[in-house]
Amino acid sequence: MRRRVLQATIAAVTVAVVLLGFPLAFLGAQLVRSNALYNVEVRAQSVARTVDFRVEQEIALSDRMLEPYTGGEARDGTARGLPASVVVRTPTGDTFRAGPVVDQRRLLVQTTSDSGATVLLYVSWWDVFWLSTQAIALVVVAAVVAFAAGIAMAIWQANRLAAPLVYLAASAEQLGSGQVRPQLEPSGVEEIDLVAAELARSADRMAGRLAAERQFASDASHQLRTPLTALSMRLEEIMLAASEPEVREEARISLEQVERLVRVVDDLLTSSRRAQGGTTEAVSLQEVVHQQEEEWAPTFAAAGRRLVVDVDPATQVLATPGALAQVLATLIENSLKHGDGTTTVRSRGGGPSRTVVVEVGDEGEGVPDDLAPRIFERDVTSGAGTGLGLALARDLASADGGRLELAQRRPAVFALFLSGVPASLRPDVVLPRGAVVSVRRDRRR
Repeated sequence: MRRRVLQATIAAVTVAVVLLGFPLAFLGAQLVRSNALYNVEVRAQSVARTVDFRVEQEIALSDRMLEPYTGGEARDGTARGLPASVVVRTPTGDTFRAGPVVDQRRLLVQTTSDSGATVLLYVSWWDVFWLSTQAIALVVVAAVVAFAAGIAMAIWQANRLAAPLVYLAASAEQLGSGQVRPQLEPSGVEEIDLVAAELARSADRMAGRLAAERQFASDASHQLRTPLTALSMRLEEIMLAASEPEVREEARISLEQVERLVRVVDDLLTSSRRAQGGTTEAVSLQEVVHQQEEEWAPTFAAAGRRLVVDVDPATQVLATPGALAQVLATLIENSLKHGDGTTTVRSRGGGPSRTVVVEVGDEGEGVPDDLAPRIFERDVTSGAGTGLGLALARDLASADGGRLELAQRRPAVFALFLSGVPASLRPDVVLPRGAVVSVRRDRRR
């Protein structure tokens, strides 16, 4: 949508500039040319009046009397109009001349005084053309400024419309991955707010259904646990009281089956309690990072760069798989656009609190000092993006109980802090290899 808004706005600005700019440039050039020729005509009439005055007062005509009408610059530096060659021919055949000689392409303005003298003013065609060109250049500059202002407005408007849609898509992603209560803020766009409100209502309905299912699982587990415990005790009594070996064997097999069913019920109860605490789950960090490596490695190779992954295969974190993948994709894409050299994704332990730190860094110039304090704010960008990716990534990390920080400015290193999986929830602890109780087939014939 952002690209379409940009294209539509730029197309509208281009049409407006073309339809208004070309006629305005043409009319401006014609106006400047007409004004210049009018000034020359006024100057010629002034020369004619001067000649008539001298003839009436019987003052001798000379070349010097024509110098004030030749144009150019006066002694005080003020402009007197276009440089012109002034020629006066009297009825007696005398000719007076002043000003530069115009030998190239020229324009002529001619008038006749009351005394019969002919006044000729020659101006260079190129001087008039240069004035017209200046008017056209002024219109072109104004068109460029208008075009730049239109593009800036288009970018602002596109970001304003695209930002709530990006967050809406992220909320839908969270809803699909199990985050049934996404945080949505009013965007100011009525249509988008309607979709967000409907998405929030759908999230509430899903939350109610999930809560009912979890409560049912919890109640069922509690209700099944009591009769299974009683049944186990009854089978143990049968094993102790029975004298026949066949009866004791059947009772032992039945007891093993009941104990296995008790473990299944306990696992259901544990899962129900775990689900009530949030929507995160135990995720293998290597699988998520490997998925991003397969997706981005060809793009890095095409750009002449490398993507290196150094993650412990045994590392597990508590996160939403979709949100974690989106955060890593944002950091890797940010490194591809703004960084340089080899991009490394590594994991390390964060201390005794079982925190896992995922670092994404490169060998580029880093983050500018004026941008670093506000790099996670919305609409803050160096110019090559929309300014939404890092802000959205930080919100996704916070939603899963983690945090995203700029650990190093030069070269840039982003650190994602996640909660590690406790030992009590690891699969190899909950379901250890080589179960003590083995499941046997029914031996009854």
